[in-house]
Order: sequence, then structure tokens, then C-alpha cells
Amino acid sequence: MPGQLRDYFVVLPDSAAGAAAAGQLPVPEAAAGRSSAPDATGPAREVVDTLTVAHPSGRPWVVARPLVRKVSHLARGEDALVLIGPDRVPDAVLAGILEGARDRTGLERRLARLPGLYHVVARLSGKSWIRGTATGLRRIYHARHPAAGTIASDRPAVLARLLDAPLDESALALRLLDFLPHPLSRRAVWRGVHETGAGYGLALPAAAPGTAAVPGPTEHRWWEPPPGELPLAEGARRVGEAITASVRAHVGGLDRISCELSGGLDSTVLAFAARETGPAALSLLTVAARDRYSEDETWARRAVEAARNTAATTAGALDHHVVPAADAPYFYADLAATAAELNDEPLPVAPGRARAELLLGRARATGSRYHLTGYGGDEIFLGLPHAYQDLFHGNPFTAWSHLGGLRHQLGWPLLPTLKALLDRSAFPRWLAGAVTAAPQPVARTPLLSWGVRQSPHPWLTGHAKTLIAEEFRAAAEHAEPIDPWRGRHVDIDGVRMGARHFQAMEDIGMTLGLPVAAPLYDDRVLEATLAVRLPERISPWRYKPLLVEAMRGVVPDALPARTTKDHMSSDEHQGLREHAPELAELWTGSRLAEHGLVDSRHLLRLAAEPFSPVLVEHSISSTVAGETWLRTAENAWPTPRPTPTTTPSEASL
Repeated sequence: MPGQLRDYFVVLPDSAAGAAAAGQLPVPEAAAGRSSAPDATGPAREVVDTLTVAHPSGRPWVVARPLVRKVSHLARGEDALVLIGPDRVPDAVLAGILEGARDRTGLERRLARLPGLYHVVARLSGKSWIRGTATGLRRIYHARHPAAGTIASDRPAVLARLLDAPLDESALALRLLDFLPHPLSRRAVWRGVHETGAGYGLALPAAAPGTAAVPGPTEHRWWEPPPGELPLAEGARRVGEAITASVRAHVGGLDRISCELSGGLDSTVLAFAARETGPAALSLLTVAARDRYSEDETWARRAVEAARNTAATTAGALDHHVVPAADAPYFYADLAATAAELNDEPLPVAPGRARAELLLGRARATGSRYHLTGYGGDEIFLGLPHAYQDLFHGNPFTAWSHLGGLRHQLGWPLLPTLKALLDRSAFPRWLAGAVTAAPQPVARTPLLSWGVRQSPHPWLTGHAKTLIAEEFRAAAEHAEPIDPWRGRHVDIDGVRMGARHFQAMEDIGMTLGLPVAAPLYDDRVLEATLAVRLPERISPWRYKPLLVEAMRGVVPDALPARTTKDHMSSDEHQGLREHAPELAELWTGSRLAEHGLVDSRHLLRLAAEPFSPVLVEHSISSTVAGETWLRTAENAWPTPRPTPTTTPSEASL
């Protein structure tokens, strides 16, 4: 089955060509579980309903095909506001945001009252303004249509379909790295399609009076990280309020919901926060580990016991479902299933798709209407060592004290740590050398720079390595960091990378018919976290102290006492052996090899040697993700669809 798009929306110019483009949009199919009567041609496929918000002229302005998300809309004269997110926003709230907002700045001040989970589309003084979220969970793309001019969307594949855009080989080569730092992560994988940076909005001017010409789009920054000035107590209060509001925006008022309960702090926090919304039934799901030394299941059971002992008498049913370890697929299982979703780009989480599908399938079987996960907790609350570079400028003694504790935990040698701490290299210089032919950094390498240096995998071709080097070189010529401070730059870039990867989980949920959310990727949670003083926000002697304090009184004190964290590296390595035949089949007739990006013979040899030292030093996940995504993207629209002859009318939202 060719890859299916999840829900999407587009923003169109006020022109006949824009209206014509609306009729050429791809028609996504509904998720599993939403069925209609079958016909003679085979199983039924329910088409997702279309919601159209019009320009004052009556032509389509915003065309949305939401499968899970809710569209809220209000117009006041020629000005209008559309919010697309997890929950409907009441008209009274929309009116309070739109009325009196004379410009984008005024609009953004009022939007700060809402959880930071929404795509925003506004029309002010004839100009359209579109933006996603600061965390990067919701993104914006735009492209120049040959007839209609600039069209914006939250899905690059939609724009690629409208433009008949070819794949961008350089951008595809970049995705074969383990991770892409800012700003290269913004390189869309289709030519002519551009991603607007997280924290930036896209302005689409109206055509000049009496002309057909429409100026090109401009980007404007709408989000700045707050200064880290709050004490721990005040910051924890704000973080707790933000988490509660985000969880409520997703599942408040629903009768049956579910949560992943791995046993770690993040998922435990989400489970208790979800319990506070008062569902009639809450199902908690834990996947047991094969590793006999794993502590996740033990802590998950403790959390369930604590929840049952502390629940109010009015609380609904609480069920705990433990998936036996033997039922959990190894990594790299059922790679063909990745073709079910057309992600925005290759995502390194693809090798674990079968595991995610198992968990979400079990959650859906409980009757859950929404599933919550703790994704984002590590990126937002754990804190990276790079932050001590920032602290060193204003408080060198505290920075060195904290680094001392961290250095002994990680085995960092003294002199290299001092050298890294005193390094003042600018971001462009670091970016130019971020990918190198030198060996991978060893575990004891101090991490205090603008990011992590990496080397291309040995199975990449010379052509791929050349493309990657050229992209990094070109980006370094004009690159600016997300934030002038290294630690904040790395923290925010890490959050945005994680939020981008979470899209794969959302899309799997769409395929199964179960909405999936990561409430910790809410902008308000990130803002409240960054606003806390650095030495109180992270510590080498306390595990996620800000999150622990934020949820004190909601999560029983005994649960955040855990200081260990399980890993699943053994399941990944074993997956290479268990699924060696599938990997060999993947590299036979490799699409990446056809593009000249990988050496398929090298990959075939590694498939036959799953415990090769090469695979210990280099992860194959990004290459598997690139190969499976490329096959899906090439077959996403195997036959042209008929173009409707009528323009959708404005729907009642």
C-alpha cells in the first residue's frame, strides 16, 4: 500500500490560480477503524472531510483536512484567525485574541494565553501570517507554485505534489547522518519546498491593488527564549501549570484515554497528570524488557500501585496492561510496514516502528480515544553538559563545581575538559567542521561545544560524502545560532530534533486510528523550563530536578526518587541478527544505491555480519530510515487523481 498522508492544511493566495490549486490537493484516506461500507472494488476507504475557510472574496484561503486535530475559526471583518490543534478553541477566546490585535506582535501576546500546541493562520490587513510552534512540533513549509504564487502548508509532501517537485538528493544525503544540527535540519527533501524555521512565522502579502503580482513571502521571528532568571520554586510552579494545561488540552473531557508508562519519570508524570483530568477509564501500558536487570517494569508497577492508593473516590477505572517481553518485536522488524505513512522526511526512529505499532495497537484495543507519551522529557528537562559553557561566563566557580561532578560521572579527563570549557569558537566555524572524516568521538570526549561532531558512515559513497560536506560548508557561510549562548542553542536544537522525530509516532497513531500526543513538547513547557536559573534547572547530583519539583503533589514523592534509566541497546543489536534477512532484502535493489548515496554491497556484507565492530561504532538506523522512506515517497502517488472542477465552499467550523 502506498504511503498515506496524515491530516494537513494549506494556505492559498486570493486568486483564481489559488482556487485552482485547491482542487489539485491530494485526498487522504481515513485511519483504520473509521470505515464505510465496502464496494465492489474492494475494502472501503473513507475520505477525510474537507474544511475550507474563505478569503473575503469567497475564494479558498485555508483548506484543511483534519483527521484528529480540531480547526477553530473566527472572522472580524476582513481579519480572521484560524487555530489548528488538539482542541477546539471557543469563539469567545478567539474573539479575545483577534479583537484589538492590530499587528502580529499584538496577536502573539494574546496567543500566549493558550497552550503552545497550535498552528496559527491569521489574516491581518490583507496579509496572511502562518506559524507553527517554537519547539518544532508543528512546522510550516512553503513553495512557489508556477501559477498561484506562494502556497504554505504544514506538510512538505502536499507542496511537492502540487509542484510535481523532484527529490533533493543533497537533502536526502544529509538525512543519512545520525542527526542534523541547525540550520541543516530545515533542508526539505523536495526541491523548491522550503521549511520556515521554528520560532519564525511566514508572512504572505496580498497582491498590490490593480495588479496580479504578489510579492514573495518573508519570515519574521515571533519567539525568543526567555532569560533564565527564575528561582526553582517559581519556575517549578510555572512548569507544573504548563504541563497540566497541555495535558488537559489534549485529553480533557474524554472518557477513555491511555498513557505509555515505561517506568521512567517522564511517562510517570504524564500518567498522573492524565489521571488528574478525570477520565472514566485510564489505561496504562508497559512493555516488559528482555533484560533481566531492567528496572522499568518494577517502577511502572510501583507507579500504578501509588496511583490506586492515592486516587480520589470519584476517580475512574485504572487499568495496567503489561506487554510481555516476548511479544515485543526487536528493532528492524517488519520494515515494510513503514510504507503505511508518508513522513515529512526520513526519521531515524523508523527501525522501531513495529514496537511502537504494537504498543499503540494495544492501547487502541482498550478503547482509548487518545494516547499520551512522555516524549520530550529528556530533551527539555535532562539538560546537556554544553549548558555549563553558559554558566561559566557569569558564575565560573559554580560551573566548575558542577562540571567536576559531571566529569567524574562521565570519565572526562581534566585537561581536555578545561580546553573545551575555554574554547570560544564561533558557531559558523563549528558547523563547518561538524562532519569530519576523523573517527567518531569517544565516550570520554567532553561535550561543551555547539553540538556533537560526527563522521559519515563507512557505507556512504564518495558522492554522498561530497554532497554532505558541501551542504555543511555552504550553511556555515551564513549560519547563525538559535541563541548566542551555546548551552541554550544546544538545548533548543535538541528539543526541536526530538519534536521532529516524534512525528513518526503521530503518523503511526493516525494509521491505527488513535491520536498520539507528547504534551511535554508544548511551547509553554519549554518556555517555563528555560526561564529557570541554570544551576537550579540541571544538576549532576539530581535527576531532572525541575520536573520533580514541578509535579510535587501530583506524583507521589517516592516515584521521582529513581535515579537509574534503562536502555534498549541490546534489543537493537539483537534485532540486527534476528532481522538480517529483511535487511539484506532491503539492500538488494536499494533506492539509495540507485541515487549513488550508499554502497549496497557494503550494507549486504554488514547484514550478514550483524555483530560486526562497524555496527558497534556506527548506527545503521538513519540509513534504514532513508531507504524505507525513499521507497514510500517514490510510490506515494502512483497514479494521477482526477481534479475536481468545483471550488470547496466555506465550511461551518
